[in-house]
Amino acid sequence: MQNPLVKCKALAKLIAFSISVIMFMLVSMTSMASTADDVAEGKKLAFDRKKGNCLACHAMEGGDLAGNTGPPLVVMKARYPDRSKLSEQIADPTIRNPNSLMPPFGRHGILTKDEIEKITTYLLTL
Repeated sequence: MQNPLVKCKALAKLIAFSISVIMFMLVSMTSMASTADDVAEGKKLAFDRKKGNCLACHAMEGGDLAGNTGPPLVVMKARYPDRSKLSEQIADPTIRNPNSLMPPFGRHGILTKDEIEKITTYLLTL
């Protein structure tokens, strides 16, 4: 006959494990929802003529009347495997290229850090 205390310990471990799995799933679903929201808001900011205004210089999926001064915004994950490099490029491209035609959106206060991160999240989907 098995000791009832052993059964209780095993049941407690199973319950603790189940709770951990449920918590992980809830956090993952919340993270996916916020990422989807960030992508949508980032796209809106990127297309906004008074904010990101990416279409003034770049061709990008879904954009009308795109400019051709800057490179097309395609395969962005391959071009920027380090997310922070893309955020830095948007915030102040003159750090890497002092002669860049791209405005330093962060340094000039055109976009906030949060807005730059949302645009970065969106661009990495292209």
